[in-house]
Amino acid sequence: MPEGPSVRKFQLLTSPFVGQVVAKVGGSSRKINVNDLNALRLQDSQVHGKNLYLAFVAAEGPLGPTAEETVLQREAASGASSPAQGGQEQVRAPQTHPQDEELQELQHSRAEPLDAAEGLGNWLRFHFGLFGSIRANEFSRANKANKRGDWKDPIPRLVLHFESGGFLVFYNCRMHWCSSPRADPASDILSVEFHRGRALDALSAPDPVCYTLLDQRYFSGLGNIIKNEILYLAKIHPLTQGSVLALSDLERLLDCAIQFSSAWLHSKLHGKGLHPQIYQKEQCPLGHAVMKGTLGPSGGFKRLTWWCPQCQPAVLSGGGDPSPATE
Repeated sequence: MPEGPSVRKFQLLTSPFVGQVVAKVGGSSRKINVNDLNALRLQDSQVHGKNLYLAFVAAEGPLGPTAEETVLQREAASGASSPAQGGQEQVRAPQTHPQDEELQELQHSRAEPLDAAEGLGNWLRFHFGLFGSIRANEFSRANKANKRGDWKDPIPRLVLHFESGGFLVFYNCRMHWCSSPRADPASDILSVEFHRGRALDALSAPDPVCYTLLDQRYFSGLGNIIKNEILYLAKIHPLTQGSVLALSDLERLLDCAIQFSSAWLHSKLHGKGLHPQIYQKEQCPLGHAVMKGTLGPSGGFKRLTWWCPQCQPAVLSGGGDPSPATE
């Protein structure tokens, strides 16, 4: 599913529509009544980890300050300065609906705490499935035939037409209403408030580092692609227990996570694609054969993992036992 850098780009697509009124709605979602959005004003747009939040209010009421504007007002009152905001760019992603991956995402919900007062409030939360995306002022078109040989365009979950004439289209996502965004900037790898100390404590636990990296309580927005790439960049075997790694190794892994995520977001904002070194590869950049396994805690969420046995050698645990075997 889209990771932190992708969802942040989705948020940039929605930002120009903040303050506009919804004139017409459409979409196939059965989780919400899409008609409830008709004639509402889009008040705010926020992203937290892998989730996008849109706030809607009655069109006839005052727009009021967005959450971001409220923060800026507080900073101004205390003499703090605010960073400049970025622009927008179109997102393009293939549209498929693999059921197995969707079921795995639901099983992973233990690492995605529910929002407070779920089902109530004026915030609509979007959690994107595999190949989920947002398009602004255009619809996604089929780029290949499906299994039946039909060239059918993807069906949007939600379409918002605004009075200005522009529109937003949401694909392959789950939506629900909530009272406010579940936000913890200290766990967001793309936030300036990301808490390195808390992340290092989590990584140093006696658990395989590839499990810990996907724990959204400490690494919100970090997904399977980032996990694979940064473990290769840091030269750490996925099943190495964090407790046997030196602090310098954990620091290097954390640096790779932040730098790779930021670089990926920068590339997206400039229309450039990702060029992975290990993810879905048969050879690493040095020409070594790459191994692949489905890794995850027993009875928990498992994801495909790629690693190079030569560049990322297995490390013995504190008791002298090798890292657990792959499935």
